[in-house]
Amino acid sequence: MQNEKKPTGEKGRPEFQLLINGKLYEWNHPNITGAEIRRLGNIPLEDEIFLESPKPKEDELIPDDKKVNLARPGIEHFYSKAKEVTILVNGTQHKWTKEKISFKEVIVLAFGQYIDKPTMVYTVAYEDGPRQNPEGSMFAGQEVFVKHKMIFNATATDKS
Repeated sequence: MQNEKKPTGEKGRPEFQLLINGKLYEWNHPNITGAEIRRLGNIPLEDEIFLESPKPKEDELIPDDKKVNLARPGIEHFYSKAKEVTILVNGTQHKWTKEKISFKEVIVLAFGQYIDKPTMVYTVAYEDGPRQNPEGSMFAGQEVFVKHKMIFNATATDKS
């Protein structure tokens, strides 16, 4: 029966079943951490892991250090998805799913394109960033870590 634990684990330990992104896995311990789910399901570090909850409850975010009890009745269903934050570029909100953003990506979000010519000068300043880079300015070729509601201000000047 799909919703029961299997009593046939190695060394007499019960084996527990779980679903990760729709694929069935077996685990020899009653608890599993987010990091173990990530390894078992080959989930990229930049993705978030969620435990499905019965509606109307919200699905639960499972950080790498969180333990989940697999011994409860039924099979736990986990899924991953790209982390999405909202950043502000020149006052306009943009959804962002990567851990970092480059100077050029900020310029494209601000102005729709990046014009690479000697007379075009861009500046980018940011604030309300994560602990790695809470505030500062960016230059061509640089990337910074992003966080939800981080603010970027970009300017463009054509000196032709």
